[in-house]
Amino acid sequence: MSESGRATAPAHGSSPGSPSAGASPGSTPATAAAAPLTAARRTGLLVTFILGGLTALPPLSMDMYLPALPAVTTALHSPAATVQLTLTACLAGMALGQLVIGPMSDRWGRRRPLLAGMVVYVLATAICALAPSAELLIAFRLLQGLAGAAAIVIARAVVRDLYDGVEMARFFSSLMLISGVAPIIAPLIGGQVLRFSDWRGVFVVLTAVGVVLTLVVWRRLDETLPAERRHTGGVGSALRTMRGLLGDRVFAGYTLAGGFAFAVLFSYISASPFVVQEIYGASPQAFSLLFGVNSVGLIIVGQINGKLLVGRVSLDKALAVGLGTITVASVALLLMSTGVFGKVGLVPIAAGLFVLMSAMGLVLPNTNAQALMRTPHAAGSASALLGTSSFLVGAIASPLVGIAGEDTAVPMAVVQLACSLLSVGCFLGMCRPWQNREPKAA
Repeated sequence: MSESGRATAPAHGSSPGSPSAGASPGSTPATAAAAPLTAARRTGLLVTFILGGLTALPPLSMDMYLPALPAVTTALHSPAATVQLTLTACLAGMALGQLVIGPMSDRWGRRRPLLAGMVVYVLATAICALAPSAELLIAFRLLQGLAGAAAIVIARAVVRDLYDGVEMARFFSSLMLISGVAPIIAPLIGGQVLRFSDWRGVFVVLTAVGVVLTLVVWRRLDETLPAERRHTGGVGSALRTMRGLLGDRVFAGYTLAGGFAFAVLFSYISASPFVVQEIYGASPQAFSLLFGVNSVGLIIVGQINGKLLVGRVSLDKALAVGLGTITVASVALLLMSTGVFGKVGLVPIAAGLFVLMSAMGLVLPNTNAQALMRTPHAAGSASALLGTSSFLVGAIASPLVGIAGEDTAVPMAVVQLACSLLSVGCFLGMCRPWQNREPKAA
């Protein structure tokens, strides 16, 4: 960051009014520092929407496709477990891609790796629409995930470039307001696309979304990592950096806690199309509506976290409430799915899933913020480890929820409860929140 940029930034060095956040495309640091405050705010809002769009890309890639899963099993003459691997492949690709792209962004800056990844994402998504078999669809979904990893890992790294402390936690919660719209509209769009096209039309729409987002990033997102802050080492240096991050017990604890919580979320994403549509007989449109309602709950709780709790309640306390809630909801879902309360209908199951999804608004932004607060020196690599742990554990959870077939919700509930307990264990055993001191509110 230039000297003029440093002069205008607060002491914590993370204001959105800094050159990285406040400069318009093509402006110099000096002109950015002299720009009116209103212009900086407008540019900061634009950057917020761009980062929100990038973080929305993974749920768009997953959730728009969900209503089509039963149709894909029929069209490609494949069992449900095989078709669920198309979700697993995309998720695994996003996990592995982050391990590569995160350190790349620490070395070469944020823009170039992001643009390269977005271009490959668009091409891979277009090819998915042409896949003639489940095996080829799985392969291209893997490539789609590998390329799409650039969006989520670099978006988190850009947030770390611009913000620190509780401000970062607030910004992550704000991103949930934008990116959280994706899980609401994605299944709705997917369900409507299926009215006029087959499942391939979903990938055509995703291709168009990728093209638009790539153009916006190219035209409007400035570089946020100055050359003097970039790492100059090669692969060995990146591996040493990651090893050092994983050696930090508290960072590793938040990373694993967030990863297992994400697995709870993804077990719901992977199993709910079959649970809601096959077991309870809902239409793709009804499933999309229920999925959207659950996503609204996540957004509302995320905003409560960012606007009301952050700065007033410690991040660890809010995180503990979120983890406790998803654990209780998982127990309730397991009891209902095993028939302890007798035969239950869709409404009680939907209520349990709503509580579980809503509690993620306390868990996901706070685990990200707590982990990234400890890693200002390697935001890209830290973001990669955060994302990789989440997506890898989610990829493992995805096929497990269908292990007993399409006629029972028990595997989904078992996976959710197991991952909830693991998340709580990592939080208590590794993070040891009673020992941590958090930065005070700005």
